Amino acid sequence: QVQLVESGGGLVQAGGSLRLSCAAIRSILTMHSMGWYRQVPGKQRELVATITNDDNTNYADSIKGRFTISRGNAKNTVYLQMNSLEPEDTAIYYCNAIRESLTYWGQGTQVTVSS
Repeated sequence: QVQLVESGGGLVQAGGSLRLSCAAIRSILTMHSMGWYRQVPGKQRELVATITNDDNTNYADSIKGRFTISRGNAKNTVYLQMNSLEPEDTAIYYCNAIRESLTYWGQGTQVTVSS
């Protein structure tokens, strides 16, 4: 069973930075796409950024120029570098991975940005 393990969330002041990490463990096949979504209570989960295994990226307009998604050297790892964080970025961030018709989700990591 594939499992996505996330790390790197926490509390940071506005203007600060955090780096989220995600690794798909127990997967011998390469994911076609990995990415990050976020959700706040009472709202739908929304796209933050995705990256394909040939490095095509997609970003939400709200984070363009502030966040950068990248793949790690190890297979099936992905990072999200978040700079110039704003209180509006406060959410639970979920790692996502897709291979063919299968979609996997991590448990989520809390990011809180104080003003």
